[in-house]
Amino acid sequence: MSSPLEKYYERFESIEDYEKIAIRYNVKVEGPALKPEDDPEVVEILPKEEGLKRTLALDVLYGDKDKTDEDVAAALEAGEDPIDLINNALMKGMDGVSALYTKGEFFLPDLMLAGDAMMSGVEICEAKLGHKADTKAPIMCFAVEGDPHDIGKNLIVMFLNANGYDAIDLGRDVPTVDVVAKAKEHNPAMMTATALMTTTMTAFGKIAAALQEEGIDTPIGCGGGAVRRDFVEEFDQTFYGVEAYHTPKLADAVVDDGKTWEDIRKEYAEIVGEYVAAYS
Repeated sequence: MSSPLEKYYERFESIEDYEKIAIRYNVKVEGPALKPEDDPEVVEILPKEEGLKRTLALDVLYGDKDKTDEDVAAALEAGEDPIDLINNALMKGMDGVSALYTKGEFFLPDLMLAGDAMMSGVEICEAKLGHKADTKAPIMCFAVEGDPHDIGKNLIVMFLNANGYDAIDLGRDVPTVDVVAKAKEHNPAMMTATALMTTTMTAFGKIAAALQEEGIDTPIGCGGGAVRRDFVEEFDQTFYGVEAYHTPKLADAVVDDGKTWEDIRKEYAEIVGEYVAAYS
């Protein structure tokens, strides 16, 4: 006598037309999944012509660090300009990743693998140049004192690097005194401070006060798991950062348009170009 499980499988083995299964369970059959490079937004971003630059952009899009390194080396050997490869191949691939991440079609592992691939390729290009590539401006990033959580900070660094900024990564659990010292050293256009816990996000106010004592008025984007806008806005010089991928646009607003921390508080949604519930 057949068991209930055997009877279940016997039902489906007797069905020759498997489309009937989809109909029975109201499953929409859509065919093969769309390749990342065929997404309409990504199509507009990636190099159009087949060749070394498109290949490199696809290497980054797929987060393949080894192939990126190999293809960068081949492109440089073929006489390609290192700066052109950075700006029009590696960064284009990362722009495609950012677009898919923003839409919820790529996830954190995709982003981190692509970021590693892009930065590895950039380092090879810089070695060929003999110096670091020009960047828009330095942006200082850190997780506040007492907080060991740095995934958010790492994402911010990745997005900034991918958009041509010099992301100065101070790491996690950074003492306030070190933040002030590094701010004097690097003179960043903007800072980002992250905290995951309610017990550590109190550092935002201490950092702002310590910077003000030294006459440093750099805007500080504050964010993290437990952080709320109303808490951040208790302190001068700060604004609430909602998503890591917003950071390059916020940096552009400061560097290109001269926006202050007060401007960002008032115009956040306009600057990032999307509806933001915290600023509605």
